[in-house]
Amino acid sequence: MTTAQTETTSEALLALILSSLKDDKAEDIVEIDLRGKTAIGDYMVICSGRSTRQVAAIAEKLVQRVKDETGRTPRLEGKDIGDWVLIDTGDVIVHVFRPEVREFYQLEKMWLSPDAASAAH
Repeated sequence: MTTAQTETTSEALLALILSSLKDDKAEDIVEIDLRGKTAIGDYMVICSGRSTRQVAAIAEKLVQRVKDETGRTPRLEGKDIGDWVLIDTGDVIVHVFRPEVREFYQLEKMWLSPDAASAAH
């Protein structure tokens, strides 16, 4: 697979994920380009849900949409608790938080440049 094909695949997957999150009313969606920074994936997406129930529902629907559209079965962790759910699609890592948990961990600060992190909030 060429680099262009990989980018197209991860870009298409990112677009599907962002669309799903918006459809399910995820809040404060932040997209982070990881290419060249780490091998864990091409992109990271961080967003919030208002409650543990909404966080779990956003994650479940996202996993189902990715599976239906791409045939990939993402890994899902943390859904039972609903404070922080991690969805690993391979090319895109998605974190869905309750706002208080997101504020505590501040993943954006770890992965974004200082200027981008302050603009994200």
